[in-house]
Amino acid sequence: TVGAPVEGKLIEGVFAFDREVVPAGSTVTGRVSRLQAVTKWQRLQAILNGDFTPLRNAQVEFDSLTLPDGSRRPLHTIETMGLNSIYIEPSKRAKKKPAKAPVRVQPQDQNGGILGTAKQAAKERISGEINARTQGIADLVRGPNKKEKLIDFLWAKLPYRPQYVRRGTRFDAPLRDGLGFGTETVAPGDLTELGSQPGADSVVRARFLTALDSASARKGQAVEAVVAVPLFSADHKLVLPEGTRLTGTVTVAKKARSFHCPGQLRFHFQTVELPAEAANLRPAATAQEPLKTQARLDAAEGSGRAPIKVDSEGGVQAQESKTRFIAPVISLMLASRASDNDAGRHEGGGVTGGAGGNANISGRTLGGVSGFGLLGAAISQSSRYVGMAFGYYGLAWSVYSNVIARGGEVEFDKNAMMDVRFGARAPARGSKFQKAALQK
Repeated sequence: TVGAPVEGKLIEGVFAFDREVVPAGSTVTGRVSRLQAVTKWQRLQAILNGDFTPLRNAQVEFDSLTLPDGSRRPLHTIETMGLNSIYIEPSKRAKKKPAKAPVRVQPQDQNGGILGTAKQAAKERISGEINARTQGIADLVRGPNKKEKLIDFLWAKLPYRPQYVRRGTRFDAPLRDGLGFGTETVAPGDLTELGSQPGADSVVRARFLTALDSASARKGQAVEAVVAVPLFSADHKLVLPEGTRLTGTVTVAKKARSFHCPGQLRFHFQTVELPAEAANLRPAATAQEPLKTQARLDAAEGSGRAPIKVDSEGGVQAQESKTRFIAPVISLMLASRASDNDAGRHEGGGVTGGAGGNANISGRTLGGVSGFGLLGAAISQSSRYVGMAFGYYGLAWSVYSNVIARGGEVEFDKNAMMDVRFGARAPARGSKFQKAALQK
């Protein structure tokens, strides 16, 4: 309902320039500001499955921030809906592992992205209260597990069901107004590498400035992102502060097609531009023009319903579950059971058949559930032919949605998070590209 309270926890820190100003683990509170109706196609799909619930999406605004030290600050965020992913909260019952000997970190691991110093500092400050598992965005979030999917499936079979936001649902909530945290002095020696070329295989956390999806994207389309976590060099010198802009282009864009052929996207970043407040701090010997670079997508959070997979070259493709073929098989079994009206067999059990009789009650019930949920199960008791019709309707819908329908699209909303890896990818061993390079 509108006005219902919402409480959340930051799973990643918020940075300003080179400092973390809001640590991970801080809590935010807000409320449901508005209920928005779903699209007509989503509504039609629900009705065709026997769900007559007036579906709504909850828009949420956050208005209060509580830092780990207990201090509170007012804030005002833009209203936003929950993402299609769940935060993986570590189990508190996990056994403590014995301490390992310190391991020397290689230079390529010393970066401000998902493996950098910001991660180590955040883990120390939170002191184990929350573990964001920032080895990559793919490890940070997941879809609902088997138990949650079963609960959703059972709820969907009801003609009318309650709606709720699942615990662990993630939100990207942009601020309407900035938060002030005072000023800090930066030592000139820490800025000697500001705006320089990031080291090969350095990974930085960034967020999209514009929405992008495989259904409407075109080759050559501009892509813009902004650095969310500062990038540091191997000797802890600031290279790219928070707010640095990355600009690139789409190189591959394929929309999803019928028979679950998934959408595909690939884009690369070619230029890096420091924020205005950092441009004047660059060393005099450093060029002031936007830096030319090579960077590709390393990991990302998709905004669509279909999960995504990022390959080693930065290509993104919507994933299609192989288990989707199980649903049509189950629907076929239910339809066959609903049409099984062998009068002699049922009469042997003391039940009489006939067009209006009670033969094969269980089959009619299963056929009704398959085609139109619990409402279909109730209606199918009127006649075995109704149960058969619902059973075959459910089979047809299952085959269409799981085999014939269009595949998932790759979708990135504004502010969707991603990991960007710098440096050109080396050709695979034995490839014609590597052989050509050796001949030169």
